Amino acid sequence: MNYSVDEQYNAVIITLKGNVMGGPTATKFQETINTLKEEGKLNVVVNLAKVRIMNSSGLGMLISAMTSMRNAGGDLRLSNPASKIRSLLVITKLITVFEHFDSDQEAAESFKTS
Repeated sequence: MNYSVDEQYNAVIITLKGNVMGGPTATKFQETINTLKEEGKLNVVVNLAKVRIMNSSGLGMLISAMTSMRNAGGDLRLSNPASKIRSLLVITKLITVFEHFDSDQEAAESFKTS
């Protein structure tokens, strides 16, 4: 898994790419989340459009990041889940836990109304 971090629409957009399977990159991802919290950047959108495969460790990584942001007074939302990833979220019922949107902009704008 690779990822990029960008700030747009008054939120931090993290775009995940490849296979989200946990491991060392999950640790690096959590470090990024912790840095964002320390900087007071608490509105995070994770773009899943370029994710090919995600396992339970990858799901755990997202749940942990969302929990960290919520505990700090912010939130983490998902955007653009590819059909395989959307199916995984439905099967695991995590689709009801994460707020999810069709675009980064929609996800970021949702922070204004919450």
